[in-house]
Amino acid sequence: MTESQEPPNSHQPVVGVAGPPDLVTRITELGAGLAGEDQADWRLVGITYHDEREVARELAKVESGLDSCLFTGPLPYDLARAAGELAVPATYIPLSSSALYGALARAGLEQRADVRHLSIDSIPRSEIDEAYAYLHMPVTDVQVIEYRDPDSPAEFFEFHRDAHRSQVAELALTSVRSVAQRLADADVPVLLMRPTTATIRSALRTAALLGIGSRLEDSQIAIGIVELPPTGQYSRDQLRLAVHHILLDEAWRMDATVLARDERSYYLVTTFGSLTAATEDLSAPPFIERIRQEVGLDVKFGIGLGVTARAAEANARTALAKADSAGERSYVVGADGTVLTSPMRPNTRQRSENPAHRKARTTLDRLAKALGSDPGSPADRLVVDAGVVAELLDITPRAARRVLHTLTETGLAWQLPPLRSPGPGRPKQLYRLLPEKLG
Repeated sequence: MTESQEPPNSHQPVVGVAGPPDLVTRITELGAGLAGEDQADWRLVGITYHDEREVARELAKVESGLDSCLFTGPLPYDLARAAGELAVPATYIPLSSSALYGALARAGLEQRADVRHLSIDSIPRSEIDEAYAYLHMPVTDVQVIEYRDPDSPAEFFEFHRDAHRSQVAELALTSVRSVAQRLADADVPVLLMRPTTATIRSALRTAALLGIGSRLEDSQIAIGIVELPPTGQYSRDQLRLAVHHILLDEAWRMDATVLARDERSYYLVTTFGSLTAATEDLSAPPFIERIRQEVGLDVKFGIGLGVTARAAEANARTALAKADSAGERSYVVGADGTVLTSPMRPNTRQRSENPAHRKARTTLDRLAKALGSDPGSPADRLVVDAGVVAELLDITPRAARRVLHTLTETGLAWQLPPLRSPGPGRPKQLYRLLPEKLG
């Protein structure tokens, strides 16, 4: 048994990762890396075996300390379920066409095999047909057997062996380690397929949601999805970091957990009671206005309620899609799939318009027009330094620095981390202008 090294806390779901040693090591290292980059908040426990039939026994040794379990494929998942050893929510890493593309590349480059003549197990025929069509290759001579149940691996071995003996397949692609070993012992050329990193990340996040949900099993679960608008590459990383810090701060206040969903969105997981208290009975999103004021982004926010984490997450996706299609900031979808709030309205604070603030707004408007920006412009165009401002306003660099300081103090610009340069001298200080606050 292996563990990732993040220190535990009361909000971390403990997720078991069950599979062969090399794949479990890969997954736990990936999970630890995500946690180290503040993209995840979990503790992973490795559950390894050398034969799929050992999975139930190994799982039983540690299951009492788990909140959920992630299996490396459908076979160990089905074997554990059939043995009655699944007392916690569980999921598995699917093997789909994304893994097939990598296997086909390896088959051609490493094995020098004709990928038009293969035998492939586990992956659905429809996905194989789609992959070959995308690659503009014929699929008529590709032999396929799909995974159905725990008895399938016995059929896999005979299927691949017979395809090789009859010379209809040059190479076997299998997802089952024991099948790969038996084929190798029988002198059948074989390649073991493995899931992609992106697929593993997605499955880890699903398992973490299930784990958080099991901790909240006595309450109705609320899952929010916070989605950032599209931005340029440089701004995206900086703005995402700023939004993440705000979410962590707000999550502590409502006893919630923050989990990265992808490069542009986060999960926020809590109970319905905590969410209601933090949003004034679902009337005011707890952080949308704060993100807008401090970072200058209008994020979308969808909240889903449910008695399970899966149901709440599905409703959150529905709520997010509703907010996006309606052009609103946020929606709430209840456990039965009905829209409860459409939309939630943020608390708005009226800003006193003193002369200094009016002057700052006028300056920002001049800069925005000079940059040719509007609310839909790429964010990178709005990232400037004192030199750019000095040129646009025809003022000295010193005066430009004062302008940027004033814009920052009045909430009309956001100071980015200094831009590192390999040469000597002071790092260039960048600012992100916020013309969307003029509307």
